[in-house]
Order: sequence, then structure tokens, then C-alpha cells
Amino acid sequence: MSQNDPQWGRRNNSGGEPPDLDEVLQRFFTPLRRFFGGGKGPSVGKGPGGLGIALIFGVVVVVWAASGFYIVDESARGVVTRFGRYAETTTPGLRWHLPYPVEQVEVVNISQVRTLELGYRGNVRSKVLKESLMLTDDENIVDLQFAVQYVLKSPEDFIFTNRNPEESVLQAAETAIRETVGKSKMDFVIYEGREQVARDAQALMQQILDRYKTGVSISRVTMQSAQPPEQVQAAFDDAVKAGQDRERQKNEGEAYANDVVPKARGMASRLLEEAQGYQNSVIAKAEGDASRFSALLAEYRKAPAVTRDRLYIETMQQVYANTTKVLVDQKPGGGNLLYLPLDKLIAASAAGGSLPADATRVPAEAAAPGRPAPADDRSRDGLRSRDREVRP
Repeated sequence: MSQNDPQWGRRNNSGGEPPDLDEVLQRFFTPLRRFFGGGKGPSVGKGPGGLGIALIFGVVVVVWAASGFYIVDESARGVVTRFGRYAETTTPGLRWHLPYPVEQVEVVNISQVRTLELGYRGNVRSKVLKESLMLTDDENIVDLQFAVQYVLKSPEDFIFTNRNPEESVLQAAETAIRETVGKSKMDFVIYEGREQVARDAQALMQQILDRYKTGVSISRVTMQSAQPPEQVQAAFDDAVKAGQDRERQKNEGEAYANDVVPKARGMASRLLEEAQGYQNSVIAKAEGDASRFSALLAEYRKAPAVTRDRLYIETMQQVYANTTKVLVDQKPGGGNLLYLPLDKLIAASAAGGSLPADATRVPAEAAAPGRPAPADDRSRDGLRSRDREVRP
């Protein structure tokens, strides 16, 4: 039979002719129609048009099936939902799921560090007073700004457990921080306890989020700014300066005390040692004098005259050793009276110089023969001294 015969391909295959193509396609698509729509439905038309529809339908099926492939990165997880309900969480790699509308997948990055701002937005100067103003334990108001960093530890809880998980994290952070600040003093929050407040708030925040099953892990809580409200900033600065002045004066007083007290104690110890030494020296000297007197008494009893002369000589030696002496060498044939300017002689001897030129000058009246020397007070004192020096 020629191929131009219109009955070619439509006859049975009993005579060895090829099967009908429309019948083959009809048999192939009949199970598919029953699976998706049910019933017999319209049959595939006979002729070239039925073949084109079948090819288009096959391409659509292939494309639909291929749309179920997806890739999950190493830092992410894939959350698969079947008809809107959670089905599974897929690990990194090339994965496939039943295409839409049967299943859907949401890839969630679990290693991304997310930042939440509390009390400000973008910049610490852009304050949100409703969030930043907090009451302390000593009934003062402080203005605080916090930055909360967190990551996801359970993507399915983060997506399905809470309607708005980021808002839940914000509310939990504000609750934890307000509770922590409310148990602390104002000075502790602003100055020395900033790190401690942040750590306590982080621990309490994590407890609240775990109780809510948000699937969030708090990695860091940082206090960006801590200060009193702007309305009382000037008065607070004055109070802070007064406190600093008090601490400075206190430190200066302690430094002065640390400097003076050891010196006073050292001086007291030195005086005690000196007094003890003086006491020992006086006692030793007294004991030595007593021993000397006892020995001297024994010698005096043996030779009284010799002992008296010896004592006199030792006493005069001791006296003259501590006084200023002037030695005058008078030449023979001179006058009987000499003019001695003792003040000049003492000054010259102290300065190490020579005697003045008029130190041994004899007055003209005294040098003239046959004329008595004027009897003044100094001459009389000199005579008396000579008389006293003459010993019997």
C-alpha cells in the first residue's frame, strides 16, 4: 500500500502493517488523565494535531517536574512544606521536592548574624524614647541604647512557631533589659556595671526566647549608650563633677596621709631611739663618773696635795681649751700698760688674719718717763686680774 493512501496506518496490524500512532498516544495518556482528572475525558484527536498536543503536554510535565529541584547552601537549611504544612528540613546540597502547588521550600540562612536595635534606629542619636527610657532600682530614669545580635538555631521554629519572630525577639529583648536595669542602681548601669548589665540581659533574653520556641540564639548584647535623660543632663553632669571632685580630694588626702604618717612614725621611732641612746649614754656617763670619783677619792686619800694640783691643772686645761686666748709678747723696756683691742683681735684670729697695727701701740702718756699712766677702769681690772693670778 502506498503512503498516500488515506487509510494507511488506520487498519489493524493483522496483515503486518504498522500500528496507528493516535491509538498509541491514546493508550499512553489514558492513565495520566485518570490520575489527574478522572473519567474518560476527550480522546486524543486523530491526525497531526493530536500529536502536537501530546508533545506539548509532555514538555509541560517535564518542566513542572524539573521545577522541584533546588540547591541548599552550606550556611542554610531548606524548610519544605506540603500543602502549607511543615514536612521536613533539608540539609545542604542538591535537593528535589514535589513542585508547586504540592510542596514548597523556603531556604533559611542559619549562619547569618542578624542585628536588632533597641532604643534607636540606625544611629544612637536617632532615639526611640519609648524603648530607651528605663527606670532603675533607685527610682531614676536612664536613657539606654542596646544592639542585639542573634542567629537561627531552629529554622522550622523560627518560621512556624511565631507569627512575627523578629517582633518577638524585640519584645523579649526589651523585657529582659528593663527587668535587669530595674534591679540595678543608676550609677552601676551607667558606669562600672555596663558589661554586667549586658550579660545578665542576654541570659534572661535567651531564657524568654527558648520558652517562646522562637528558634533564636542570642550571640551578643552590646550597650551602645547609657546616660541620664536630656532634661536633667546638666544637673547630672554637675553631680558627676562633684563626685569626681570628692574622689579626687579623698585621693589627695589619702596620698598626703600616706606621705605624712610614715614620716611621723619614722620621726617618732628616731626620737625614741635617740632618747633611748641618750638615756644609755647618761647612765653610762654617770656610772663612769661615779667610778672615776671613787677611784679619785682613793687617790686623794693617799695624796691630797698632789690630787688637788692635778685637778686644778685639768680644770684649767679644760676651761682654756674652750675659750679664746690672746698671747702678747712684750719686749723689755716697754711701757707698763698695753692697749689691747680684744674685739679686733678676736675677729682677726677668727678670720685667720694678722693683728692690727695699733694692737700693741703704747699710749704716749704711758710711754713718757716720769709720768704715771692714766688710771682707767681697764688698767684697774688688769691689776686686779694680775693680783688674782698671783698664787701664794
